[in-house]
This record gives sequence, C-alpha cells and structure tokens, in this order.
Amino acid sequence: MEFQKETVNVVFLNPIRGFKRDTRLMEYRSDPLTGYRSRVSIDRAKRVKQAQEATVDASDIVSRSAEGCCFCSENITRETTKFVPEILAGGGDGRITVGQCTLFPNLHPFAEYHAVGTLTARHYLELDEFIPRMIADNLKASLEYIAAVHRLDADARYPVWIWNYLPPSGASIIHPHVQIALERSSMPELASLLSESEGYLRDTGSNFWPELIAVEKKAGERFIGENASVAVMSTFSPRGNRDVQIISKRVGGIADFDERHTLDFADAVVRVLRGYKAMGVNSFNLVTYSAAVGDHPEHFRFSARMISRPVFQPMYTNDAGPIERFYGLSIIEAMPEQVASEIRKCFDS
Repeated sequence: MEFQKETVNVVFLNPIRGFKRDTRLMEYRSDPLTGYRSRVSIDRAKRVKQAQEATVDASDIVSRSAEGCCFCSENITRETTKFVPEILAGGGDGRITVGQCTLFPNLHPFAEYHAVGTLTARHYLELDEFIPRMIADNLKASLEYIAAVHRLDADARYPVWIWNYLPPSGASIIHPHVQIALERSSMPELASLLSESEGYLRDTGSNFWPELIAVEKKAGERFIGENASVAVMSTFSPRGNRDVQIISKRVGGIADFDERHTLDFADAVVRVLRGYKAMGVNSFNLVTYSAAVGDHPEHFRFSARMISRPVFQPMYTNDAGPIERFYGLSIIEAMPEQVASEIRKCFDS
C-alpha cells in the first residue's frame, strides 16, 4: 500500500512583503487504492474572498425558512408524499416512522426508488446538537425502506444514503434530512471502488479496507478513532476540505447493519460533526459506498465520506471550482493530518 505524495515549492515576489522573494508549499497526493489525485495547498484558505462576510449570522434565513417548512412536525403529514401500497405493504399512513424520523418518497427524485428521511423534529440544529439516536433511527427507517423496495424489485440492489446539510452542501431545504435510494446498478464511483478493491485482493491477497485501517492506525497521522464496528480517519488524498472516512470493520453493505453497527456508525458521525463544529464548520456532505443487498464481497467494506462545505451565509465563495468539476482533481485547503488531529479530540473524550 503506497501513499504517494510530492512536495513542490511555488516561488514569487510578494507585494505584501515589499516584493521580497516568497515561497508557498503544495503537496500532490494520490489515493492508495484508486489513484485519485488531489493537491493540498493550505495557503489557499487565506485567500481574500470578496463576496464573503467576515461575521456570519444566518438566523434570519433559518427563521424565515421554518415558516411553512414541509418537513416540520406540524406540516409533514399534510404536505409530504406517501408511498404507494406496492412498496409499503404494511399500511399505516404511507410513510415510515422511527423515533423522530419520518421517511417518504422524494417529490423531486433523481432515482426510480428515491426517498427522503428527516432526522429530527427541529427545523435547524448546530452540528454539535445532533445525537446518535437521531441518525440511528433514520438508518433503521432507511433499512426498512431498502428492504421493502428490494422485495418489490429484486433488481434494485445498490443502496445510497446521502446527507447534505445546509445550502452550501447542495441541500434545498434547511430542515435536517437525508436521501435514500436503491439503484439497479452501482454509481460510477462505487463501481470503481468495487473493481479496485477486487484487484487489490487479487494482487496482494489482502482486503484493502482492513489493511488501510491497520496501516493508518499504526502510522497515527490521519487515524482519528474507532469503536467496535467502524474506524475513522482523514483521507490521504482528499476530495474535499476536511475529508473524513468512516470504514466498517465487519460488513460490506448498509443492508447488513445490525443494531450495534447502526449505533456505532451513528456515534462516529456525531463525533465527526462535533469536530467540524469546533473547526468552525456548519455545512457538510456525507455520502456512502455500499455493496449490493445480498452481496457479501470478501474484497470490500462499507464506507462513508464526509467533507466540509463553505460556512452557511447569504453570500459565500464556493469551495469547488472548474478543476474539481471538470478535471477530476481536487484542490484542498486543509492538511488531512491536521484535520485528523482536530477531530481526534472528539473521539478521545
């Protein structure tokens, strides 16, 4: 397993320093499994952002968005969609409810089987206000939905569980919610991970994912913490700022989560969110990579990736530009090892 990186010096005459010679350091990194390339340039975090305010107060936006929010408890049963009887054969009100989670079809789907699940009755939460039970209950509802769809359509096998929080992440509704889909074929990135993982097992005789956990834990630079079911680390070649991986120790697919695994995964996510909050983050993306329902590949493990997004405010500078969108290469402003050091505090407690 190789962690390839190259350090380069960028030299120029800096007007801030009276046009004296100045140097910026940058690292070129490649992912040890996929070869995905990123560049880490922490000085970019100091750029002048003319459309971004120095102080942030989004309370007015949050307050206005709560008025008539269809995900809030007083509106959700009246204003959200219901599942057709073919999917939710158990009846009820056409939705799946577990704790504070209500799960229902997405009104604007990007997949044939696409649902939305709320995480809390509250319209807005700071990142350190989420608790594991919220996420665990949502996962239970999501697993019920995944099982129901798979019973109806055996070809729908690949689960997708995504959490976008606040508008900078791409979320159109502020109220905390996740999206769940079940696909007939794997998303392109998942297909690549499955293929590369299979190739790694064939070439080395080892499962890449447990080996990655062991290597990162021994090195200590990027390893953040672990519990009985998952390990957490910052990503060597990030795809976004503060890129954190949560890797299952035991299962390849989300459909195989038991009660312990569900609670452990939820706890790990909450601790990362607390770390993000301490670092000044309030918006993020979380995506998952899961083996197909019924598959138990010896070469793969379920994993999730989390990245921070720009601070939520009326105007901000987006953290993804043409390099990320069109060239498949990420420009990163936070050193993965420093991210691990900061979030590790929330796992040591």
